[in-house]
Amino acid sequence: MKERIRTCIATRRPMPDHQLLRVVLDPDNPTVVIPDPRRHLPGRGAWITPTLGAVEQADKRKAFRRALRASTAVDAGPLRAYLQKVEAADPTPTRKKTEH
Repeated sequence: MKERIRTCIATRRPMPDHQLLRVVLDPDNPTVVIPDPRRHLPGRGAWITPTLGAVEQADKRKAFRRALRASTAVDAGPLRAYLQKVEAADPTPTRKKTEH
């Protein structure tokens, strides 16, 4: 199976899609960004590194609005809450592989 590469909207780094989290605008409230871990929600999706730091960086750069083609500012609060819950459930720090 061919590995699909997607670009993180925060870091702009291309990565395999299984290392990224898909996010979409909430179908019921199109000003709210929600996580789509199963990758089945309707609508235009964007990919982000699943860390709170990446969410902050994307928020600062207004990357959610641009990537999801939102007409107004968006709220990433539910995405932050999801990532906090995930990090609390798995407290082991993620170690980055060093590139040589």
